[in-house]
Amino acid sequence: MPIQVRPIEHGEFFPWHAVYTGYGEFYEKPLHDEKAVLVWSWIIDDANELECLVALEGEGDEQQIVGLAHFREFARPLDGTRGIYLDDLFVLPEKRKQGIATALIEGVAAVGRTRKASVLRWITAKDNETARALYDQVAEKTKWVTYDKAL
Repeated sequence: MPIQVRPIEHGEFFPWHAVYTGYGEFYEKPLHDEKAVLVWSWIIDDANELECLVALEGEGDEQQIVGLAHFREFARPLDGTRGIYLDDLFVLPEKRKQGIATALIEGVAAVGRTRKASVLRWITAKDNETARALYDQVAEKTKWVTYDKAL
């Protein structure tokens, strides 16, 4: 069945929420209502940097969201360019291995190319072997190590 990738629409909170809840569960970070509403408000606010593409399966009124990609632009001062950062990528478990994640990555990459971004960047958990197998096919693993400092 063909997959369509497109920007999320304002009236799709509940279908988005159902998929994003699965993402939170995967990373053992429950998506409480307050957090969901906050993230959604960022997505639908044109002044906010966070954007969302969704993957849809089916046709017409039977279409359902089966995956999502949250992304944003970032500055690359040393390069004098802008990049696209892929914050979240998730496909419903029962829909995996059908090319949906690749389609979402390519959808975000297309946005980046349109905006003349120089790179599409993301991170994943070291032990997420399934995702890393895909990422090794579609991108280059970098030499950089990531650090977080709690604030």
